[in-house]
Amino acid sequence: MNNNTQIQSHEGMSLRHHVTNSRMPRAQPVEMNFKYGAAFSAPSPEAYERLLLDVMAGDASLFMRRDAVEASWAWITDIIQGWKDHGGKWLPEYPAGTWGPVEADKLIETDERKWRLV
Repeated sequence: MNNNTQIQSHEGMSLRHHVTNSRMPRAQPVEMNFKYGAAFSAPSPEAYERLLLDVMAGDASLFMRRDAVEASWAWITDIIQGWKDHGGKWLPEYPAGTWGPVEADKLIETDERKWRLV
């Protein structure tokens, strides 16, 4: 079965099944399509329109709670402050298209391990 979801701008979903019937012993692909605009004779609401409708309806299931947001900021603020205090770079740098920074090799070689190419 192949699932295909359309996000923008023609929202919908397609499912492809392989089915058989009494007259045809071989499985045949059958596609089922759902397109929001065709089903409801109107375009789907914009993302911000949906967001505002959820807020007005009081549906908090899609939103983070204030204490969770504050805890996330406290956690990341400590990391940023640690980098500032110790003068370190953000992350080891390496050129695009290469196997990564030398620090990645040094990290695992301390335990006598090596990266495996797949």
